[in-house]
Amino acid sequence: MSRTPTASTQELERILGRVLLIGSGFSTIVLALGLTLAILWPAHSAGEWLLRAGLIILMATPALRVLVSVIEYASRRDWLFAGLTATVLLVLAGSLLVALR
Repeated sequence: MSRTPTASTQELERILGRVLLIGSGFSTIVLALGLTLAILWPAHSAGEWLLRAGLIILMATPALRVLVSVIEYASRRDWLFAGLTATVLLVLAGSLLVALR
């Protein structure tokens, strides 16, 4: 039995797709700039800083997607999915805290 997605579900998918596209695109640009600077001026710290920033942006993009999902579900008053997605966000945050320890 197949279910046709509703308009609100399709809109959420478009929003989440944009978040992933913008996050990965921005991180690609920052990584490319960092790599270029690191190759052209290896003694300069800007290249290393941009490379680190690009990786952080790339790793944060999926977490931002989950955060946007929580906000969207809560705004639609879909409390089950908002709660489940918030739980995923808490697990991601807990993993980050443990990794930083």
